[in-house]
Amino acid sequence: MPPAAKEINNLFPVFLKLEQMSILIVGGGNVALEKLQAVLSNSPLTKISLVAIAVNKEIRELANAHKNIEIAERAFESNDAANVDLVIVAVNDIPASTQISDEARSHGKLVNVADKPELCDFYLSSVVKKGNLKIAISTNGKSPTAAKRLKEVLNEALPGELEEVINNLQKIRNNLNGDFAEKVKRLNHITRILVENNTEKSINWKRIATYLVSVFALMLVGHFIFSYVPIRGIADTTIQYYQTLDKNFHWMVLAGFLAQLVDGALGMGYGVTSATILLSAGVNLASISSSIHTAEMFASGASGYSHYKFGNVNKKLFKILVIPGVIGAIAGAILLTKFGDTHAAYLKPVMAAYTMFLGIRILLNAFRDQKVTKKFKNYSLLAGVGGFLDSFGGGGWGPIVTTTLITKGRSPKYVIGSVSITEFFVTLASAFTFFTMIGVTHWQVIVALIIGGLIGAPIAAKLAGRLPRKASFILLGVLVIIWSLRILVKLF
Repeated sequence: MPPAAKEINNLFPVFLKLEQMSILIVGGGNVALEKLQAVLSNSPLTKISLVAIAVNKEIRELANAHKNIEIAERAFESNDAANVDLVIVAVNDIPASTQISDEARSHGKLVNVADKPELCDFYLSSVVKKGNLKIAISTNGKSPTAAKRLKEVLNEALPGELEEVINNLQKIRNNLNGDFAEKVKRLNHITRILVENNTEKSINWKRIATYLVSVFALMLVGHFIFSYVPIRGIADTTIQYYQTLDKNFHWMVLAGFLAQLVDGALGMGYGVTSATILLSAGVNLASISSSIHTAEMFASGASGYSHYKFGNVNKKLFKILVIPGVIGAIAGAILLTKFGDTHAAYLKPVMAAYTMFLGIRILLNAFRDQKVTKKFKNYSLLAGVGGFLDSFGGGGWGPIVTTTLITKGRSPKYVIGSVSITEFFVTLASAFTFFTMIGVTHWQVIVALIIGGLIGAPIAAKLAGRLPRKASFILLGVLVIIWSLRILVKLF
């Protein structure tokens, strides 16, 4: 004979907010008491109506202790089921149970009949509770006793500290940035310890052995280095080499750090910040102009990675901006190298006037209630213009793209993060085009700006979105206005 088909539990488990619903219990004996206690132990404020010809003492005591329980000492009537959400039948009379369940279903209600699985629309499961953790156990109506035994086992096996773990995970989840998929990935990584098996001790011994071997290997390497490599000579050579660098090298590093701090936190301002500090340090204009674009490629890469790591990037927005921005940057760089700076001079005042207008709008928005604006659609055009002017006009990706998107009502945190990671590809395209056509000069300035930018990028990404909305808008507005005024004053 062929083996019998394996039976499958096809019940769909749900957790009901019973305290927002009402229940009818028909019966007044020990079985009804058990059902009543099960409801109260999980949802003590549920509105409960109990109908029975006779009601035992324990049920009456529960009703006296809970104002949400109403008792009607009489026979069941069809209208009793009309104004409730769920019906539980607990009477020791099969024909009566069948009749009551049929009456309840005629009113469109879901019914549970004690000890009669074939008459049930749902089952009351055995429940394991550990604070906010709740586990429901079902045997598909086959054996409530087995469910109770499993409940006892799980109650013993699950530690009481799980409540603290769940509360801590809630705090972690509330502080996580990024989209839903990124949050799930990080929470899975954090909670993997909950499902570690009994090989934990052997794994720990493996780690200890690995650490010991690593320490021994490092000791051997250290012995080799200190025995055969002239550390003192390397240190002296390093100091001598540093003395050959530009006397303002440390100020250049500071310029890169502060510029990246401003650009990474606010989404703009790398060029104007670094240029201001380099000018005050006595670096000539030619060095500033040729170095900032090259160094910004590395700084924007570090900034973009940091924003991505901290969950500040909207991937959909990034995909919309990156290709038009790169195309615009390449076009701007080619036109600038072919036709010279005279053409860029015509565009700079237009760009400065536009960003001045946006800066004023941002300042005004800082003192207004936030409102939902009309949905912005011209992302490709905006990115293309921003990339073009960034190459052809000497800057403007952040002030144009970031400020436009923020004034259109998008979240500053995700705009700054997405525009920053896009800026890496835009700047890379621009720097590669300039390098191909005119080469790279003033390497000391470039290296200093890169070092400072790499140090400042993680700090800036951590600060992004942390400032209050009003403070962020004020800083953005002031920065854009100053940047725009500086260009206009220089030109006119």
